[in-house]
Amino acid sequence: MQHPIQADIAAWDEILDHRTGSSGDAATSAWLASAIAAVGAVPHIDAFSFDRLIPQKCSITIDEQCVDGVPLFDCLISPLVEAPLCPLAIGKGIGVTTFSPSARHPGTEALLQAREKNLHQGIVAISEGGTEGLSLLNADQFSRAYGPPVLQVDGRHKDSLMRAATNGLTGRMSFEIDQQSTQTSNVQTTVRGTDPSLAPLVIMTPKSAWWTCTAERSGGIVAWLACIRHFAANPPRRNVLFTANTGHELGHTGLEHYLREHKNLGATAHAWIHLGANLAAVDSILRFQPSNDELSTMGITHLAAVDIHPGSFASIGARPGGEACNIYDEGGQYLSLLGSNRWFHHPDDRWPHSIDLDRITRITDAVVGIAKDLAA
Repeated sequence: MQHPIQADIAAWDEILDHRTGSSGDAATSAWLASAIAAVGAVPHIDAFSFDRLIPQKCSITIDEQCVDGVPLFDCLISPLVEAPLCPLAIGKGIGVTTFSPSARHPGTEALLQAREKNLHQGIVAISEGGTEGLSLLNADQFSRAYGPPVLQVDGRHKDSLMRAATNGLTGRMSFEIDQQSTQTSNVQTTVRGTDPSLAPLVIMTPKSAWWTCTAERSGGIVAWLACIRHFAANPPRRNVLFTANTGHELGHTGLEHYLREHKNLGATAHAWIHLGANLAAVDSILRFQPSNDELSTMGITHLAAVDIHPGSFASIGARPGGEACNIYDEGGQYLSLLGSNRWFHHPDDRWPHSIDLDRITRITDAVVGIAKDLAA
């Protein structure tokens, strides 16, 4: 199976910008639809209206130093904020803190709490991801923006910005952001089962990201395509619905659209397989998120058969991470896989250096096996 997986990863990586609503996002939909049609299934590109934010010049200026950055996409934006800088814990002016794309990073937790309290005039968030540079934070509340303006900046500016905050220097934050009314899209197909009276299996994965994000996103994509190819050649007993959703980085916008268009499917599907982030990443620590004991046993058995052993487990009954949380909120049953990635949300997450091809090949084999059992 390694050859088609490598080809799928390379095809993903050739599209440089996978941000929701971008031309690259549209190109991804077209590519996935073509891959679906190539095995005799019928693709559906489900386009819907979307208001896209396009940052232009966004920066913080202190004395003569100007540091460019990227705004959080779910904060309330003011074009210009001028105030003294201070450590975030002070709770006033322009707060300065560190963060990571991981919600469990203490700086990220402090940032989220400060945004909820809304005491600052603005916040400068300094990236501390697994790789030097700027790793962006997802905008989980994209449709319900809140809190002060937040500018995310490259970690190389940490020392100078922290020093400026300690000394109470005045900073000037400026945000130039264009808004574009456009369309974005999910990609779907259905493989009909021999007994359509049975509740369907749904297999989903995100298809958008901040940058190219190859290790983050391509693992889910290749396993999703492998399941389509398998069932196109081997009809399942129950219907299997496939959806690759845009808007992952913006509050799961595409999945929310899908669930609105398929009312009650969240709760009534036989099960959902969620193919989440970083399954293809080098040194990824797999996180396993099942909704019940039966799905847990099934998933662990198939993963162990290919010598894949999760390093992290979500407790049954606890709200999971990633798009599986939407299914949890709907009262549905799910098996969710995701992992870690030192290039998480970073521009340098590219083929081949961020990819463990052997590992994602084995994970894909396990996912197909799980899907076969659930579709029976």
